[in-house]
Amino acid sequence: MKPKPALTDLLAVMAKLRSPEGCPWDREQDHMTLRTHAVEEVYELMDAIEAGDDHEMAEELGDLLLQVVFHCQLARERGAFDFEQVARRITDKLIRRHPHVFGDVKVKDVAEVWANWEQIKRAEKAGTKHARSSALDGIPKHLPALARAEKLVKKAKKANVLTASARPSRLTRRQLAEQLFTLASAAQARGWSAEELLRAETQRRERQFRAAERAAAKRAGKS
Repeated sequence: MKPKPALTDLLAVMAKLRSPEGCPWDREQDHMTLRTHAVEEVYELMDAIEAGDDHEMAEELGDLLLQVVFHCQLARERGAFDFEQVARRITDKLIRRHPHVFGDVKVKDVAEVWANWEQIKRAEKAGTKHARSSALDGIPKHLPALARAEKLVKKAKKANVLTASARPSRLTRRQLAEQLFTLASAAQARGWSAEELLRAETQRRERQFRAAERAAAKRAGKS
């Protein structure tokens, strides 16, 4: 007899855990109670990757897959979607966003691949509630503050609402790292959270950048 695929077994186990005869803890969970678990699993996976530990990497990938399967089971019970639909959507998206592989589009470098990706993504979302009217859209609000600030800077530069400094810093990587650590220590010494401070400042800068973007669009419309 041909063995069942491991994924089929996993889906069946998850359904059993959520059943009346299953586990009380699993039955109590919902999307909100599980939302931080996926983040924790990603960080553990990062540790395994950086350690070059294949055994732990496989373990953590399994834990991350469990989060996907758990959310899909919850959604299936609500009649929203299931694992099959999730897998089909990402498969279709990969094909659609790689026309240079699955179509007849020609690209000369990675920059063109990314440009095509962004153009296709905008077209997909156009006319929906997920349409991105601003070049600054699409940054997850729950990213750690420093990662969110970096993404905002990158998008703002592409949107030409943040220009590079005329006098670029001459700091080395080590010196910059030391400054970041010193700033975090200074905040802690005053009873402040460097994470919260940077998050608030990033939000303030984002409002400025969006205002500049709207002003530029208004000027362009008058010309």
